Amino acid sequence: MFWTEDVAAKCVGPQIINDSKTPSGRVHVGAMRGVLIHDAIFRTLRERGIEARYLFGVDDYDPLDEIPAGKGAHFEQFLGQPLCNVPPPDGSSASDMAEHYISEFFQVFEELGVKVEKYRMRDIYRSGKFNEAIDIILRNAETVRRVYKEVSNSDRSENWFPFQTVCEKCGRIGTTEVFAYDGKEVSYRCRPDMVKWARGCGHEGKVSPFDGRGKLPWKLEWVAKWISFPVTIEGAGKDHSTKGGSRDVSAACLRAIFQKEPPLNVPYEFFLVGGAKMSSSKGIGASARDMANLLPPELLRFLMIRTKPNSPVNFDVHEEGIVKLFNEYDRFHDRTVTGKATADEAFVTRLAAPASIEGHEFNANFQLVTALIQMPHLDAVKEIEKRAGRPLTASERAHLEARIRSAQVWVDGYATEEEKTRLQETLPARAAELTQAQRAFLHALADALPDTTWEDDALQSKIFEVARLTPVEQSLAFKALYRVILDKAAGPKAGNLLAFLDRDFLQRRLRELPFDRVQFWKETSVTADELRAWHTKEAAKIASQEHRVNVEGAVFSTEYTFTLTDGKRVLRRVVTEGTPAPEGVLA
Repeated sequence: MFWTEDVAAKCVGPQIINDSKTPSGRVHVGAMRGVLIHDAIFRTLRERGIEARYLFGVDDYDPLDEIPAGKGAHFEQFLGQPLCNVPPPDGSSASDMAEHYISEFFQVFEELGVKVEKYRMRDIYRSGKFNEAIDIILRNAETVRRVYKEVSNSDRSENWFPFQTVCEKCGRIGTTEVFAYDGKEVSYRCRPDMVKWARGCGHEGKVSPFDGRGKLPWKLEWVAKWISFPVTIEGAGKDHSTKGGSRDVSAACLRAIFQKEPPLNVPYEFFLVGGAKMSSSKGIGASARDMANLLPPELLRFLMIRTKPNSPVNFDVHEEGIVKLFNEYDRFHDRTVTGKATADEAFVTRLAAPASIEGHEFNANFQLVTALIQMPHLDAVKEIEKRAGRPLTASERAHLEARIRSAQVWVDGYATEEEKTRLQETLPARAAELTQAQRAFLHALADALPDTTWEDDALQSKIFEVARLTPVEQSLAFKALYRVILDKAAGPKAGNLLAFLDRDFLQRRLRELPFDRVQFWKETSVTADELRAWHTKEAAKIASQEHRVNVEGAVFSTEYTFTLTDGKRVLRRVVTEGTPAPEGVLA
């Protein structure tokens, strides 16, 4: 059973799912994990016939407490003010800072197929929707102080009240402290030393806490949301879900003040890039927009939801990591459309798709696509259609074009020079590091190409065959190919790569590196005893055998070619000096 089905099994009656985000800068991709976890739960509930709504809040009444990377000159003067009251960066068409940053985030929602009912905290507070909750919480300030102490061992003074007003003089909300409530108005001061990141103006005053004149601290704001909307499911990140953490404090306040149980929590671990947690205010890591540019919607959804929420997701943008992600998704998708998937594989494939996967049966290998877009003489779409063996459906064509865009973003913005696939116009200098056996393999492959069908699978099979008959380890054979063609140790599937190249060019390149014949023989030889031991072990698999003797000066290479019962041929070589290996070496 997939993890969202476990969550759904705990739900009875209509459900209201809630999530929210403080738009204090470009929203980093880590925030998408909560968004997509909640979306997966929402979709699962709907699929099970359970009535459900998915609310998403913009916490734009939070104070500006950190400056987005590189924006100090503009934002520093507004530190401490509600985000919705802070002007947007220069050149923005948005009404305020919060809208500037959240609009980009919501565009990603659209692309990922995430359908939410949006609300903004400025509207919630100003409309009076929280007035009743604010009044009850302020009247129970002593209870809140007790819960803070009991649950998180956090001390609050006897005159601390859980509310922050918007200072009537300087407009800051992050520097105000409420010290009294008479049932109608709160008394507050705007303290210069309240926080390190903003300086209050020192004003003291008295004001109604209702209709948007201030806000609850976010732990109590959670409580107000849960009771007012009301919320039945809301997950929280690892940092909030620890024992005695924010979630525990909020849940305890809800029980103590309103005698209600908190929403079902689905705690989730961090999303990491290269093992590091990200911060949008510090400019570390990738924004949600950046990651949505890199990964097609179904891949980003798959990445976030395939792992159980309580396990971290660590995404590696290097070639090995991103290719592995695409390959894993393709495996799930292919097994689903062919009816071979497990129940969980099929379920996560459906949840990962922004829309139906009907009409989408073929996926182009991502590593192959990245290679194609780096070969300007090739049309990537035509080459992929050749490999599919038929015209792509409209859905498949759209998915291919998305992969082409992703591949271009990866090559331009993330790939290291070593990871880029560049066809080398001349023999790379590092090809000189190849062994004599690898060089001989390249020459033998060049000799075999004229009679090889110029098609992916045929070329791939020929590479394996020539490696067995050289003989050289398969990994070393492929490394030699990639080195002389791309100046890399690895690359896309070799058969695919060779099929893109001109036959004459390839033959010339493979023969360009000379090799020492005797040294090659010695590197690939076995002793007579080793040959006999191998022959005894593999005898049941050998259908026939033949041998020949090659000579270079006083050095003899006696070569035994074995045809196996599966039709494959392998070669073993015994090198001697002065005389060839005895005729009866395998007698």
